[in-house]
Amino acid sequence: MTDNTNAASGIKHETPAPSPASDAIFGSDVIAGTLRALNIEYIALNPGASYRGLHDSLVNYLGNKAPQMVLCLHDENAASIAQGYWKAANKLMAVGLHSNVGLMHASMPIFNAWCDRTPMLILGATGPWDAAKRRPWIDWIHTCSDQAALVRNFTKWDNQPGSTAAAVEALLRGAQIAETPPRAPVYVNLDVSIQEEKLETPPVIPDVARFAPPPPVQPGIAEIEAAAKLLSAAKHPVMLAGRGSRSLDAWNARVALAEKLDMRVLTQIKLAAAFPTDHRLHAAPPANRLVPAARKTLAAADVILSLDWLDLAGALKQTFGDKPVTAKIIQVSCDTQLHRGWSMDYQALPPVDVYMNCEPDAAVPLLTAAVTSRPQLIQAAPKPLAGKSAEPLALSGLAYALNAAVGKQDVSYTHLPLGWSGAYTHFRHPLDFLGFDGGGGVGAGPGLTIGAALALKGSGRIPIGLMGDGNFLMGNTAVWTAVHYQIPCLMIICNNRSFFNDERHQGHVAEHRGRPSENAWIGQKIIDPDIDIAAMARAQGAEGIGPVTQMADMQPAIARGIAIVKAGGVCVIDARVLPGYDGE
Repeated sequence: MTDNTNAASGIKHETPAPSPASDAIFGSDVIAGTLRALNIEYIALNPGASYRGLHDSLVNYLGNKAPQMVLCLHDENAASIAQGYWKAANKLMAVGLHSNVGLMHASMPIFNAWCDRTPMLILGATGPWDAAKRRPWIDWIHTCSDQAALVRNFTKWDNQPGSTAAAVEALLRGAQIAETPPRAPVYVNLDVSIQEEKLETPPVIPDVARFAPPPPVQPGIAEIEAAAKLLSAAKHPVMLAGRGSRSLDAWNARVALAEKLDMRVLTQIKLAAAFPTDHRLHAAPPANRLVPAARKTLAAADVILSLDWLDLAGALKQTFGDKPVTAKIIQVSCDTQLHRGWSMDYQALPPVDVYMNCEPDAAVPLLTAAVTSRPQLIQAAPKPLAGKSAEPLALSGLAYALNAAVGKQDVSYTHLPLGWSGAYTHFRHPLDFLGFDGGGGVGAGPGLTIGAALALKGSGRIPIGLMGDGNFLMGNTAVWTAVHYQIPCLMIICNNRSFFNDERHQGHVAEHRGRPSENAWIGQKIIDPDIDIAAMARAQGAEGIGPVTQMADMQPAIARGIAIVKAGGVCVIDARVLPGYDGE
C-alpha cells in the first residue's frame, strides 16, 4: 500500500496496487461506477462485510478515486462528516453503513441531517435476502425485513433494489430526490448478493445529466406582486432571514432587498449565516430564542417577510404571546413538502397572508425587482462584540480571545456550543458560520467540523468548531479521520466538565418541587476523574493544547492552534470554561 496526496482535493489518498486486466464485471462495479458518474467525490464509511463487494469495487475497480473512501471509526461520524461537507460545499456526499447495526449507529446524525434539511446519499447493505445463501449466524443477524424502516421516518426516500440495473436507477433517483428542495437524506439498501453477482452483460450507466435535480421552482407572479405591494407600502417591514444556500450571490441579493426597502433584518444562530450581522439593518444578535431587541423589532413590524425561517410560529409566539398577530406575514418556503406525521420538527403552524412555495433564493431577486425603494431612515450604529477580557475564563472570555486571535483572517465556524451568544462574533459572509447540527443530537460536532473542513480545504478559510465537552467526547474518534486524511481543522472544546444544559433543567425541576437545587450536578458532572481531552487528541495524532484554565493563556493557545491548522495540522484545545451561559 502506498499513501500520497490527491492532487485534486489535497487530502491523503491511499493508493491501491493495480488490478490485473480482466473483463469480469460484478454488480458492485456497476454501483461504484454509478457513484462516479454522479460526481460523488467522497464516501465516508465504517467498513463492514455487508458491503464488502462495493468496498472492493471502490478500491480495485475505481482505484479509490471519485469517490475516495474516507474511513471513520464510528458510523455516526461518517454521517456527520457528510452533513458538514454539504453545509460548506452545497455538494452531495455518500455514506456507507454496515447492515442494520451500522444504520442503527448512524440513526442519530441521519436525524440531525433531516432536521437540518441536508441531503446525503446513504448506502446501506444487508446479508443475502435469499436465505439459502446466508452464512451461518452472522448473515442471519445482519439481515432484517424492511431494514430502511429503521430510518424511514426521517429520510426522504428509501429503496432496496432487486438487481444491478435496479440499483443504478435507485442511485440516480436517490441523488435526484435528495438534492431536490426541500433536501434531506435518502437511503439505498444493497443486497450483498447483488453486489457480488458476476454479470454476463452489465447494464449501461446512463447519462446522469438527464437525471439531474430540477431547476429551482419559481414563485408565482401574483404572489410576487402581492408581496411587493405589502412590502412597498409597509412602514416597518422586517425580514426574517432563515435557511439559505452558501451562495454569495444569494447572500448579496438578500442584502440588496433589505437595503432597497430599508428593512430591519433578524437572523438566528440555529442556522447558518444568512445576513451580515454588523450591517446597519441587522437589528439584534442571532440567538436560539429571540433576544429582547429582536422581539421589540418584530412587535413593531407591520409586514414580516419570512425567508424559510425556522419555527416562524414560535417566533411570533415569543413576540405576541396569545395576542393576534397584526402584521401581514409573507412566507417564502417549500419546507411543508417534507412535513410528515412522525417527527414534529415542522414546528407550530404560522398564520400567512402571502405564501410562496419555493426556496428564498429563487424569490428574493424577483421581490427586489418588484418592490418600490424606500428612503434610508435607519442609520448605521456600531455593533460592539460582547466578549469580555476579564478573568475568570468563561464563554465570553473565550470569545474575546478567539476574536483577538482570529483578527482579519477568514474563518468558518463549523459549530458553536449551547450558550454561545450571537453577539460574540460577526458573520459577514455565507461561509462565516455553518449553523448547528439540526436535530440536537449530541456528538455531531467533531464530524460536522471535519466534513466542513474537507469541503473547505484549499479555500484559504480556517475551519473552527467550538463545542461542549459532552459533544466532543461522544464523537471524538472523528479526530483520527481528520489526521489520517490530512484535513486541517481546529476544535475548541468549551469544557465545563458537565452536561450543563441538563444540569440547569434539573435545577429548575428541583426548585419547582421545593427540593434542593444544589443537587442538580449529580449525574451531570464529568469529574473525578477529569478527562484529559488534549491527551485524547494527541492519542489520535492531532496536536492537543491544554487544559487552558486562565484567561491570559487563552488567546495564545488559539493563536497556536490557528498556526497549526494553517500549516496543515489538526488541533484540539481543551478550554476549561466556567459553567454558565451569556447573561447568567
